[in-house]
Amino acid sequence: MLGDRETVSIAEACAHVGVSRRTIYNWIADGKVEYVRTAGGAVRIFSDTLWRRPDVPVRRTPRPLAVSDLQ
Repeated sequence: MLGDRETVSIAEACAHVGVSRRTIYNWIADGKVEYVRTAGGAVRIFSDTLWRRPDVPVRRTPRPLAVSDLQ
């Protein structure tokens, strides 16, 4: 279930993986990491997709999550 998965901010994702914000956004655009947008529009990265091989595409989340879903 999506609510059970840990998410991190863009800044936290950068720190965990050691890449720039631009790289994270490129990965998002290329479908290399899975993400959601909060009700406020913030991007949250599923932390389990940060360690996935970058050449393996992932399925995008079909709907944005509400902030209450992330808690």
